[in-house]
Amino acid sequence: MAKKPKKHQQPGGTPATVALTASGTAFTVHSYDHDPSSPSYASYGEEAAEALGVSPDRVFKTLVADVDGELVVAVVPVAGSLDLKSLASAVGGKRAAMADPAAAERATGYVRGGISPLGQRKRLRTVLDASAEKHPTICVSAGRRGLEVELTPAALTTLAEATLAPIGRA
Repeated sequence: MAKKPKKHQQPGGTPATVALTASGTAFTVHSYDHDPSSPSYASYGEEAAEALGVSPDRVFKTLVADVDGELVVAVVPVAGSLDLKSLASAVGGKRAAMADPAAAERATGYVRGGISPLGQRKRLRTVLDASAEKHPTICVSAGRRGLEVELTPAALTTLAEATLAPIGRA
């Protein structure tokens, strides 16, 4: 049974929502009761889509990869997976692998399952899957498990200084 999402008009107090508020960007915060027994980072986004009643192709997960020794953020739909070769190509690299979770947490300031492409401790290069442009709005982590932010793909691209590229696989 899906959990009923809680909608808030006021932004939460995460670095991501603080950055959004400071920029004057229009956004909506959605919260839901996170199930701490979720087994892996892949299921956090699926859990969010189900709890919010949003299609999984509109909910995007934030992944951190190591591209030739540099940490890079990839934002892809939870309905698919990250194509590491395409990510490497999008940032001019040769090889990409998923980053060590502890390194990703240290660099971003967020915990796994709650990493946001916005308000990171250290701004990492970011690539947003081009499929985001098919939607008027998308949801990404607002900086903690159980909290999503909905905004336009253009706003996310601007605020995260992201590159748009086809980095996701269905």
